[in-house]
Amino acid sequence: MPASREVVFVDGVRTPFGKAGPKGLYAETRADDLVVRVIRELMRRNPGLPPERVDEVAIAATTQIGDQGLTIGRSAAVLAGLPKSVPGYAVDRMCAGAMTAVTSVAGGISFGAYDVAIAGGVEHMGRHPMGEGVDPNPRFLSERLVDGSALVMGMTAENLHDRYPSIGKERADAFAVASQEKVAKAYADGRIQRDLVPVATRKAAEGWGLATVDEGPRPGTTLEGIRGLKTPFRSHGRVTAGNSSGLNDGATGCIVAAQEVAEELGLTPRMRLVSYAFAGVDPEVMGVGPIPSTERALRLAGLSIGDIGLFEINEAFAVQVLAFLEHFGIADDDPRVNPYGGAIAFGHPLASSGVRLMIQLSREFAERPDVRYGITTMCVGMGMGGTVIWENLA
Repeated sequence: MPASREVVFVDGVRTPFGKAGPKGLYAETRADDLVVRVIRELMRRNPGLPPERVDEVAIAATTQIGDQGLTIGRSAAVLAGLPKSVPGYAVDRMCAGAMTAVTSVAGGISFGAYDVAIAGGVEHMGRHPMGEGVDPNPRFLSERLVDGSALVMGMTAENLHDRYPSIGKERADAFAVASQEKVAKAYADGRIQRDLVPVATRKAAEGWGLATVDEGPRPGTTLEGIRGLKTPFRSHGRVTAGNSSGLNDGATGCIVAAQEVAEELGLTPRMRLVSYAFAGVDPEVMGVGPIPSTERALRLAGLSIGDIGLFEINEAFAVQVLAFLEHFGIADDDPRVNPYGGAIAFGHPLASSGVRLMIQLSREFAERPDVRYGITTMCVGMGMGGTVIWENLA
């Protein structure tokens, strides 16, 4: 039995995120082709990695039907031109799909079953809206296992506002505006483009195009501009399109390897996996999920929240990030939190977002050699949270 090995994040890329719907970037682009583009770019950027040395391809999708079905990890690997000897599989943990793909292959690497793996996620919410084809068991409601609001993410965010009365709409809107501003600055400084893979797009009525930047960010967003937006989930509510992530299409991927194998192949790892944890919470307030998952991950690593120098928190809803910050005593505008901005601006193509967080954290680590530990964390539908703690190798 091999001794456990250190697991490192070598490189990550993603497609620009598009808006879901008939006018979005990828309205007539297949989801599996987005994954293919990511895998090919990872191999192009890392010529020291022979394709036959990839031991596994784990790709997440929340809605695993149509062009997101057919065991997408395997089918995308074949379509990307990896050797037929490279296996693959699909993952589903809703929003934490790509995060779970990474932690799953990391466990295999640590155990010695794999040396190198590709992990990521895709979601084409334009082709496959959240919940498409789902048939929830009637016992959820008839036996009062969950409240009806548990199945509507926006309603769970309203419930979270109820649980944290100190987090009002004004505070959520202010956080959202700051996210837009940080994304605009990150783009202006060239910090996002370096890990975006251009994607050729085609629409029957318009012809060919090239997606090179995220479609979702709204530069110039102001408090006044989003203050009056509708609250679709509750009359006189607090959750709006302005302080939530959008509906998006996009794919992400990364190379994860045993540290000694990365060195053998001449690959330069950016960060080391320290610990990870998933936790369950009441589905009606799924946004609190990152709190217990982070507490568990910290405990497993023998660390405290004060040891963390950078946080990448998925911004499904502003209130969910603010609840996390309030729990841990972190200021809303703490510069350690989402330095490049987050999903309120970039978008949140469900199962793909976990690796976007990792890509950004790895880049932030490179700019901050004084920071040793960072966290990627997110809430997950049906009442869960996921957290991965990383060590800076820059």
